[in-house]
Amino acid sequence: MGKHFGTDGVRGVAGTELTPQLAFRLGQAGAEVLGREHKRPVFVVGRDTRISGDMLEAALTAGILSAGGDVISAGIIPTPAVAYLARHYEASAGAVISASHNPFEYNGIKFFSGDGFKLDDSVEAEIEEILEKGCPGEPASGDEVGVRIDASREAADLYIDFLVESAGINLTGKKIVLDCANGAAYRVAPAVYTALGAEITVIGEEPDGININDDIGSTHPERLCETVKATGADIGLAFDGDADRLIAADENGNVVDGDRTICICAKMMKEEGRLAGNRVTATVMSNIGFHKFVKETLGADVDVTGVGDRYVLESMRKTGCAIGGEQSGHIIFLDRTTTGDGVLSSLELVKALYSSGKKMSELADEIEIFPQVLVNAKVTNEGKKAYSGDAEIQAAIAETEKKLEGNGRVLIRPSGTEPLVRVMLEGEDEAVIKPMAESLAAMISEKYR
Repeated sequence: MGKHFGTDGVRGVAGTELTPQLAFRLGQAGAEVLGREHKRPVFVVGRDTRISGDMLEAALTAGILSAGGDVISAGIIPTPAVAYLARHYEASAGAVISASHNPFEYNGIKFFSGDGFKLDDSVEAEIEEILEKGCPGEPASGDEVGVRIDASREAADLYIDFLVESAGINLTGKKIVLDCANGAAYRVAPAVYTALGAEITVIGEEPDGININDDIGSTHPERLCETVKATGADIGLAFDGDADRLIAADENGNVVDGDRTICICAKMMKEEGRLAGNRVTATVMSNIGFHKFVKETLGADVDVTGVGDRYVLESMRKTGCAIGGEQSGHIIFLDRTTTGDGVLSSLELVKALYSSGKKMSELADEIEIFPQVLVNAKVTNEGKKAYSGDAEIQAAIAETEKKLEGNGRVLIRPSGTEPLVRVMLEGEDEAVIKPMAESLAAMISEKYR
C-alpha cells in the first residue's frame, strides 16, 4: 500500500491526519482516475454517524465537484449500501466516509468502482500517485463544475427494499435483538426487520456523533448478549459502525462469531444448491474448527487468503466461490451482493436459523471452535514492519511454536488500519496459550512502541 491508502482506504484521526484538505484532494484525484471513461463522472457518497462526517463529506464532495464530477449524496447509510447504490444509479464510483469499527475520533475514505466492488490495488496506486504530485489539474469552471444531488431519503428506501427482497422470508412473531452500534445501520436495520414482521428490540440506535462503537456493536457484544437473555429473544445481531460486519448471539447470550456464521450459512447454501464450486473462502485467522467443519461435515474445500475482506473478495471472484469472510464478521455473499454486508449477512443467518427448526445455540455447537487468543501489541507505524526482522522476536516466536508441538499455531501480523501488531495463538487449552500470546505481544510492544 502507498503513503495514504491502507488495506481499507485512507484512514486516520479526523482533522489532524485525515484533514479536509486531504479529503478535498482525494475527491479531485478520485474523480480524475475513476471518471476517465466519463466526461462527467457521477459518485454516490455516503457516510456513518461520526461527528467529523459532515466536514469530510463536504470536503470530499467539493473535490469531486471541482474536478467536474457530480455527487449523489446518500447521507448516513451503511457502507454496503453505497456499493449497491453505485450499481443502481449506474454511477462511475461510490465513496464512503467511515472508519468502520474504530472509535469516533478516527475516520476514513474508501472508494468503490461503479460495479460495486472495492478498488483494485492498481487503481488505488493511481490515485495515490496523483495525491503525491499535488493538484491533479486545472479545476472545472463554468458549466463544467459538478453538482450535488441530495438523495438521502430515496437512497435509504432503495437499500431497504433491496434487503427485504433479498431476504425472501417472513419473520412474523420472531423475537430478535438488533445492535446498531450507534452507527450507519441505526435506521436501516430496524426498518428491514420491521418490514419482515419481526418483533425487535433495538439498542445502539441513538447516535450523537461520538458514541459510535462505544462499548456497543460487533466489537463489544456484551450488551447484545445481555439484552438477548433479558428479552428471551431467539437471536441477537450486532453490526459495526458502518454495518459491513455481523457478530451474533444465541438465545443463551453466547457470542456467535464470523467463523460459525459462515459455517452455518454455508451449510444452508449447500442444501439450497447455492454453494458454488463446493467451496468456502476464509482468511489465515479462521479457526481450526472452521476448517474441520467445512471439510468433514460439508465435504467442501476451503480457500485461504490473507487477512482483509478485499483479499477474500479477490479470491472469490477468481474461483466463483459464493460465500467467504472473516472471523471478525466481514462476510460476503457474492451471489447476493459485491461486498461485506452486515445486515444482509444477518438475514442469511436468520434464514438458516428458522429454516433449520433448531435453536441458535444448537446450530453454533455443531462447529467445534478451538481456543484462540488475540493480543494487540501497540507499536509505532514504523514498528509494524520492523518487528518482523528482529532476531530476538523471531526466536521467541519459534520457541512458542515448538512448545505447541503441532497442537496449535502462532500467527503474528501488523494491523492494516491501526498502529498495532496482532498476536494470535490457537491451541487446545486457553490457559496455556494466553500467557504465551501476552508475552510475545509485550515483547513486541516494548521494543517498537
